[in-house]
Amino acid sequence: MKTARKYKICVVGAGHVGLVAAACFSKLGHKVVCVDNNRSKIQMLKGMSMPFHEPGLESLVKSAVKRRNLEFLFSLTEGIRSSEVIFIAVGTPPKKDGSADLSSVENVAHAAAKNLNSYKLVVSKSTVPVQTGKRIQEIIKNNKKNGLKFDVASNPEFLREGRAIYDFFYPDRIVLGVESKRAENILRGIYSSVKAPFVVTDINTAELIKHASNSFLATKISFINAVSRVCDLAGADIEKVSKAMGMDRRIGSKFLQAGIGYGGFCFPKDIEAFAYISEELGYKFGLLREVRNINQGQVIYFLRKIKKKLGSLKNKKLAVLGLSFKPGTDDMRFAPAVKIVEALSKEGARLSLYDPKSMDKSKRVLKRIKKIKFFKSPYVAASGAECLCFLTEWDEFRRLDLKRLRKIMDYPLIADGRNMLDKKKVLMAGFEYFGIGR
Repeated sequence: MKTARKYKICVVGAGHVGLVAAACFSKLGHKVVCVDNNRSKIQMLKGMSMPFHEPGLESLVKSAVKRRNLEFLFSLTEGIRSSEVIFIAVGTPPKKDGSADLSSVENVAHAAAKNLNSYKLVVSKSTVPVQTGKRIQEIIKNNKKNGLKFDVASNPEFLREGRAIYDFFYPDRIVLGVESKRAENILRGIYSSVKAPFVVTDINTAELIKHASNSFLATKISFINAVSRVCDLAGADIEKVSKAMGMDRRIGSKFLQAGIGYGGFCFPKDIEAFAYISEELGYKFGLLREVRNINQGQVIYFLRKIKKKLGSLKNKKLAVLGLSFKPGTDDMRFAPAVKIVEALSKEGARLSLYDPKSMDKSKRVLKRIKKIKFFKSPYVAASGAECLCFLTEWDEFRRLDLKRLRKIMDYPLIADGRNMLDKKKVLMAGFEYFGIGR
């Protein structure tokens, strides 16, 4: 993929959003520097090691570096001064009150003001509350030391972890929040070879589109999870309910899979931030609070199901397959598996853990939990277990030999937290089985 005009781009932040964006902008032919204030991360990237797992990312980065289209820097000053367009892709973690911590975004804005050596377009790609663009404008305007012009824009990302590179090159839409024709033309030029419709708005609207989109998807997940609870009570099948609902074109089948709830960094954080900023603006968004409550309740509900089957968990061995919040990534942030492992450990269970990609991160996240062991094979983890818990729907788990598992487990119970297994096949293999709403 090539674009007509090459831009000098600085992407600030080498996390999931920033590093993917930097690599993909490089693939489009632009000259990109990716800056991060974590010196060890920059050294890792210079050595061609990826700080997280994303399919296809490593080869994309190596190819871009080889073509000299991508460089990694620790110096934000150097990155800003050498670039025409600055994409802000830093973290906006939640505070205790649910609001987004914008200190890193503001730090980049101050640095942009200090290093304004030519016209710059400063673009927010981080997920930020509405009116953050105005704050960035104010910081640069009030702190720049010369009469040079600049523009601020919003270009929210809609990348799914595990499918991020595909989503970048084949998006449903590209949202541009701009307040000048110059800014719009630059962003259109950057994405000129990506075939997707542009939605051009003001900055406030673009920022709201991102929060509204993520919040609606989280709402769909919580809705179907609430329906799954009714299915369990009524003896109905949530899989058939979801399928029939999804066939309605007004509803669609995506994000209608019942389970132990959503995780990751985006949905939990964005729900809280959108509810907070809405209330700050004068609207109490009670729906979003209930979406959060339903999501948190799914973990508790799953744990109750295990205890109902096994009784006391003290000294019982349980195997947990799947630790990342979703397949295709090693991201453990807000992963439901973390709360489930913590709760099972508190009940006195002995836990054997396995995940195809997130073992190293899991060991760091779960290091304080007692009575857990990590294994390099799902079969070794399941050996001697009285319950096998599926918490992430990796394809590898769908191909497991059920007869082999039945032979090596002490008690044949499968707790399917993602409704990923064929229930009939599991029962035919001699297991007891429960999922969510089925």
